[in-house]
Amino acid sequence: MSQHSVVNVQTFINEQPFGKFQWLVFSMCFVIVLLDGFDTASIGFIAPSLLAEWHLGKPELAPVLSAALFGLAFGSLAAGPLSDRLGRRGLLLGAVILFGTACLGSAFTVTLNTLTVLRFVTGLGLGAAMPNAVTLMSEFCPDRRRSTVINLMFCGFPLGAACGGFLAAWMIPHFGWRSVLILGGVTPLLLAVLLAAKMPESVRFMVANVKPHALVQQTLARVSRAALDAERFVLSENAPDTGRRGLGVVLSKSYIVGSVMLWVAYFMGLVIFYASINWMPLLLKDAGLAPKSATLISALFPLGGVGAVLCGALMDRLNANRVVAICYALTAVSVYAIGQLAGNVGALVLVVFLAGILMNTAQSSLPALAAALYPTAGRGTGVAWMLGIGRFGGIAGSFLVAELTRRHFGFADVFSTVAIAGVIACIALAIKQMAAPRAAAAAGTIETVGH
Repeated sequence: MSQHSVVNVQTFINEQPFGKFQWLVFSMCFVIVLLDGFDTASIGFIAPSLLAEWHLGKPELAPVLSAALFGLAFGSLAAGPLSDRLGRRGLLLGAVILFGTACLGSAFTVTLNTLTVLRFVTGLGLGAAMPNAVTLMSEFCPDRRRSTVINLMFCGFPLGAACGGFLAAWMIPHFGWRSVLILGGVTPLLLAVLLAAKMPESVRFMVANVKPHALVQQTLARVSRAALDAERFVLSENAPDTGRRGLGVVLSKSYIVGSVMLWVAYFMGLVIFYASINWMPLLLKDAGLAPKSATLISALFPLGGVGAVLCGALMDRLNANRVVAICYALTAVSVYAIGQLAGNVGALVLVVFLAGILMNTAQSSLPALAAALYPTAGRGTGVAWMLGIGRFGGIAGSFLVAELTRRHFGFADVFSTVAIAGVIACIALAIKQMAAPRAAAAAGTIETVGH
């Protein structure tokens, strides 16, 4: 057996152009993330209609606004270790079917309790889908483009949330609030058919778990037919060798500081995101804007996520931690500024959009940081646990604003308080950067052979 017949799968992917097959994987993962953003944010955009139709007070909305976030958290925490043990593809398909079915069912609810339960189940599916999409995509990416591609994919989340706002502003007056949830349920069920036919398993996962040679070869040949000449596939990784998998990797001495700091940063980012997206329409309405204007201005906040593509390119060229930390620091400044501009609609539109660009750029960049930090044996868990623990920040953000409004905080005071989370996220990434050299020093080579 010649040396040329032994193929390191990541080196092989690095040497190929980013081709049609990888763009197909990217497209499917992008739509999954887009639907995650749409379905997660949809409850905030239909909230004013729920208040009116079901005669609710704003504090009564807190459980239904946060139910999906609890589901997202638990879905992520459970799905990560399972994906490192069972594979990315099957969990991804099941998760999409689950959140599509639950979102469709929630469109036909008539009580707040039933809606809350179904939003929780929707969240379970969404929470399992997102990290698996990020992990699967990262494992088909060449190293030199990983941050750019993952950030581009993750733009789907704020774009989906923004589409939810614009569609809600149009659909609710014409078809009622239930139409938004019907659209959010039917679309993923249609996508599941495509996933079942076309979505591959990660080749890195298959080699790391010694899956049959033919399966690895068949999948890798879709990247390049040169894989058909390989007699053996190996996986070498420059990463601390913990000898463990899943959560054992994430919590090991080599990774624990980086893991905790990623959790803190993602948590604080989602405090800002969900405090803004769930409450901004209501806060702007209370500050004197017309309901439609409040909804449209609020929708500009998640739309700003398109800036993540540029950030991904910078992360692939510069120090990724520092790039994202700076984004969080600027987010804190811009979120504070929103609170100072309630009476100036023109400036408010500009600052909300700018804050959205900075906030969503920082937040969309963290999955790429997580995917780059962990080896294959723990990548699914590492990404998923960051997303899962971070989701509790979304819950905290929703309840934080509910509590601040109960205490009669003004528009400016609410946003000044929320901005503090951006400062904390910036500090967390600075600590992760300081810990990185110790992890790098422990790096070794892991080789797994697929026959």
